Amino acid sequence: MSPRPTVVRRAPGKLFVAGEYAVVEPGNPAILVAVDRYVTVTVSEPGAPGVSLSSDLLPRTAHCRWRDGRLGGTEPQDAQLLRDGLAHVAAAVEVVARLLAERGLPAPALDLAVSSGLHENGTKFGLGSSGAVTVATVDAMAAFCGLDLSRDARYRLAMLATAGIEAKASGGDLAASTWGGWIAYQAPDRTAVLDLARRSGVEKALQEPWPGFQARRLPPPEGLSLEVGWTGTPASTSSLVAGLHRRTWRGSASHREFLRTTKDFVRAAIDALEQGNREDLLRQIRCARQELARLDEEVGLGIFTQRLTALCDAAEAVGGAAKPSGAGGGDCGIALLDAEASLDIAHVQKRWTTAGVRPLPVRPAMEGNEE
Repeated sequence: MSPRPTVVRRAPGKLFVAGEYAVVEPGNPAILVAVDRYVTVTVSEPGAPGVSLSSDLLPRTAHCRWRDGRLGGTEPQDAQLLRDGLAHVAAAVEVVARLLAERGLPAPALDLAVSSGLHENGTKFGLGSSGAVTVATVDAMAAFCGLDLSRDARYRLAMLATAGIEAKASGGDLAASTWGGWIAYQAPDRTAVLDLARRSGVEKALQEPWPGFQARRLPPPEGLSLEVGWTGTPASTSSLVAGLHRRTWRGSASHREFLRTTKDFVRAAIDALEQGNREDLLRQIRCARQELARLDEEVGLGIFTQRLTALCDAAEAVGGAAKPSGAGGGDCGIALLDAEASLDIAHVQKRWTTAGVRPLPVRPAMEGNEE
């Protein structure tokens, strides 16, 4: 039997534009944008029996064997890598293997290598690296195994893999990495989705409706430039979201008000994008900043750092709109500024630099995961 050809796939990172925190509740809308920084996954015939997983962010390769549809490390160090640095990669490989098994096909031996453009010297920028690597891994492994999957099916496999690791993960990063561009997104009920896959199989879960789930492309904002600043302080989205859910705030009147208010301004921002209404879009992004600030003040999560506040103030001083992107606590903030006001953009970037915020040269990636 001739060897299978090597497959290379990549997926873009993402930024939240509006709707973070609320989006973890099924059916609540958010806006995300894919960015032109990528995670690349290469899958090839193995140099030795079994499965080898490696990443340019890790010091060694994990050598694995298939055991009842799961990857097991051949050494204790391998098992540790599967639980930590390679958890999302391993989950993505396993979910594709489940689909193969349901179709009567064996789990393959392979070498899989990850290269990340969403980090610098091992430090993440907060651009959704775990989502991008999950999407790229699903796509690369499926192609290596001869599966022809739609974008929707690839997203669903990535969501099944992610939900098995992080029950609160919204999957918005997965959708942005899959479809690319600006997207409107609503998270599915992950408990129901995982239960469907357990009861009826992965194949059925790719075909049945998912409660709450929606993803569709949006037009980019007219006349506005998306500018991104990195605070230099990595933050853990899963830890911040989990911290919020451990508090008595969830289920309270304030929580319900947060969900209602967020839903209103996200829907208004979606309308503004679709209608090309620049000023209304800016208004809604300012509303998003204010609501996140209210949440932060009430619950004390630490969403706004001093640098993220400075990032927002600099953009608003020239008539733009800005906010933390994602869970906050560090990582990135975004600003929408007049695309033709180059002097204003330069002024904002100078103020960011003075405040310790690094302007990132990223732009929207209009395509999702691809070769």
